[in-house]
Amino acid sequence: MASVRNIGLRRGAPRGRPGGQAGGHKGRPYEIVALVLTLLAADAAPAQPQPSDRPARAEVWDLKLGTPADRLPADFTDYACGTNGGPPSVPLNGWRDFRRCRADAEGLREVYFRYDDELEYWAKANNFATEIEKYSGTKVYDFPVVLSARFDEGGVLAGLRIVSDPRDPSRDRDEAYLLRNFLTARYGRDGWDCVDLAAAEGETPVGRTFVKQRCRKTLEGPAAVADIETHFFRKKGQSQYDPQSGRTTEGQFESLARFELTRAGS
Repeated sequence: MASVRNIGLRRGAPRGRPGGQAGGHKGRPYEIVALVLTLLAADAAPAQPQPSDRPARAEVWDLKLGTPADRLPADFTDYACGTNGGPPSVPLNGWRDFRRCRADAEGLREVYFRYDDELEYWAKANNFATEIEKYSGTKVYDFPVVLSARFDEGGVLAGLRIVSDPRDPSRDRDEAYLLRNFLTARYGRDGWDCVDLAAAEGETPVGRTFVKQRCRKTLEGPAAVADIETHFFRKKGQSQYDPQSGRTTEGQFESLARFELTRAGS
């Protein structure tokens, strides 16, 4: 903090210079006092928050396979029964309510959840543009997604499901299938067993691109199986141009990345 001594304001300082200048200083005494008050106010003002001061946010990767439901982090929101990677169904109070959800063909019960929006509001309150974009919505690698956790009958987390969300307009939907590249990189580019699936009746490329692929990889530590299904094509009845008006259509294609991580033996 600046002091009066450091500024050089002294009792009885000579005033012999033109304009009432004091003791070798270019400012008038009242200007120097104002400067002191400004420095004192600046020193006392609370520091402005910085993006690096942000609180931590729980993400899907914080959910570890093999963890009992009552030991999972409760830092998410909007829990509900899942619909095979689709929109939420019956609302739940948290992970422990998983038994209210119907078991699927594999005997697992799916719980839908979303990221808490606390960080988004924090970023907006502080006008952090980059953080506002980063923390808006529920995303994985900046792709909007639908998230769900899958529990076995013993209440142990047996699987995670991540599906690109076509309802979220914050990113171009035609890019959704590219999420595959980030997920395969996370678990290592090598060792994936991939199969290109044949086009069904009426399925056609988007431009020159047709992707319909399933990939699987066995992981170690913890033992699990990763599955990714990727789609980028036009379905039957979809077209680049409207047959009536000849205008370019919007959204007439399927762009999808569907990822499942399942505990070995589940």
